[in-house]
Amino acid sequence: MNESVFKGPAVRPRDAATLILYRKSREAVEILMGERHGGHSFMPNRYVFPGGRVDVSDWRVRAAGELRPAVARRLAVAATPTRARALAAAAIRETFEETGLVVGRSDPRPHLAVPENWRAFFSMGYAPALDVLDYAVRAVTPPYRPKRFNARFFVADAGHAEGTLKGSGELLDLRWIPVADALKLELPSITAVVLQQIATLIDRRPGEDRPVKLYRYLRGKHTYGEE
Repeated sequence: MNESVFKGPAVRPRDAATLILYRKSREAVEILMGERHGGHSFMPNRYVFPGGRVDVSDWRVRAAGELRPAVARRLAVAATPTRARALAAAAIRETFEETGLVVGRSDPRPHLAVPENWRAFFSMGYAPALDVLDYAVRAVTPPYRPKRFNARFFVADAGHAEGTLKGSGELLDLRWIPVADALKLELPSITAVVLQQIATLIDRRPGEDRPVKLYRYLRGKHTYGEE
């Protein structure tokens, strides 16, 4: 997990969102992951969950279902309601772009215009279903990294996802991986930490009130607490 260290002044972290899609069997819990392309400047050749930066279009896209109240409350600890909604939308959009899977339901207003970055998603006849997402983790990239993100980790049962794995090329080797096997891959440190807690994260009901895990670098050390 050799991640580069930046010597200049700290960069302000950008909003980002990640979606942990999981499926259960009698043998194991499997997580959808892929390997970041070697050409990426941020965490190349590391296995990650689908996700990426929040786009301006995520703030105004319509949805087939809004955030559950308890999930919205957890996000509101460190985000306005509109920002919280944009983060959830970004998690779904990025997952679609990187994996080809649609987390949505029938578009309630198909006659209305769609933001450009969402046209491929809506062309499938769907609008994003924000209400199937749970919110479990926030992680802020340390200030000594050249690229920084204020990332929210969402969780959803893969039963809510439609489509066939194909992706855009940003994530290679897309596959469903048992958690025990995933922990043996080349992972960013935060991904490994989240994987170690995945059983707890997915066994909670989305509408349940509970603290959100917060991982950040504070006063010269990595801290693992709650929002």
